[in-house]
Amino acid sequence: MGAQAKIINRSSVAAVTVLPGVVRRTLGSTDKLMVVEFHVAAGAVVPEHNHPHDQAGYVVSGEMVMTINGKEALCRAGDSYQIPGGVFHGVRTLSDTVIIDVFSPPREEYA
Repeated sequence: MGAQAKIINRSSVAAVTVLPGVVRRTLGSTDKLMVVEFHVAAGAVVPEHNHPHDQAGYVVSGEMVMTINGKEALCRAGDSYQIPGGVFHGVRTLSDTVIIDVFSPPREEYA
């Protein structure tokens, strides 16, 4: 059973609060990858964590401090990042921020 080709209208995707100040929308998913939009309020924190999924992200707007393997870096609109599965990472936003993340394989809890 594979994923079907389709167009997904963002307005039809439910917004889900995952942490205080962090809202996600799963915009699309196949058997091998998933695209997720995150709206993160200024001052919100995504605690350091890891997961087996590879993750690549793009900062659409705003700015945040991302910690990857204990090293902090400022990320602003237009910046991107890549995190192999198993690597610890977290985020602290400095302003309202919109992020697009791609996960491979898809995260079952975000389906």
